[in-house]
Amino acid sequence: MSRTNARRPSSGRPLPERLADLLVRHQALYDPTQEPRNDLRWLPELRQWQARRLEASFDRFLRDPQRRPAAQFFLSDVYNDHDFSRRDADIAKVLPMMQRLLPQALLTTVADAIELGLLTHAFDLRMAQALHELAPKRRKLDAPLYAQAYRRCGLPRLRAHQIDLIARVGNGLGQALRLPGVATLLKLSRGPARVAGLAELQGFLERGFAAFAKLGDVRGFIAEIEADERDVSQRLFAGEADPFRGQIA
Repeated sequence: MSRTNARRPSSGRPLPERLADLLVRHQALYDPTQEPRNDLRWLPELRQWQARRLEASFDRFLRDPQRRPAAQFFLSDVYNDHDFSRRDADIAKVLPMMQRLLPQALLTTVADAIELGLLTHAFDLRMAQALHELAPKRRKLDAPLYAQAYRRCGLPRLRAHQIDLIARVGNGLGQALRLPGVATLLKLSRGPARVAGLAELQGFLERGFAAFAKLGDVRGFIAEIEADERDVSQRLFAGEADPFRGQIA
């Protein structure tokens, strides 16, 4: 089985160096010439199935008016089947300017979001390859086949780090977007961001700010997501018959 191409960066690295490294690796991982697994037919089906699974696990959040905006932000902008390569390319364009204008805490959270996207896509490529080997003639994914591929891919420590990053992005946004002056900074940067071609990044930050502004207990919300994802991962690795507790077939 191929490696993930998503080694864990050192937490002690300077932020500019970490961001630059993440962006180079992200672009290489999405390049079908450098990474031919991007063309595997299982990849779109896998990503759609995982999106449905995550939406099902978020059902209680989506039914709660106070937590619904934050849950929808996670589904659309943090951890789903969306292609975040445009947003991350935006960051590459303006890395020097961002380091002068945006708070360090917010930049660190953006770096965590890029790393999460990188690691998630690396795992998706690995899973698509496993599905290709396990079920070359099948077209549709179900929970038992997903679980089989998940265990075949292995790497429980990196899976745990993926969940760490989900929590770090959520808590980081919740904290950074409440810093004094951030709301004003985002409002003032809307026009320049469009002119500079940074609409994707600006939209990500504005949607995060709006979603978390309505959320009371950010840490409690993120802790529930983190606990759910760790439980699912543990059940998958343990080979339980129904790791998703009937949420998805």
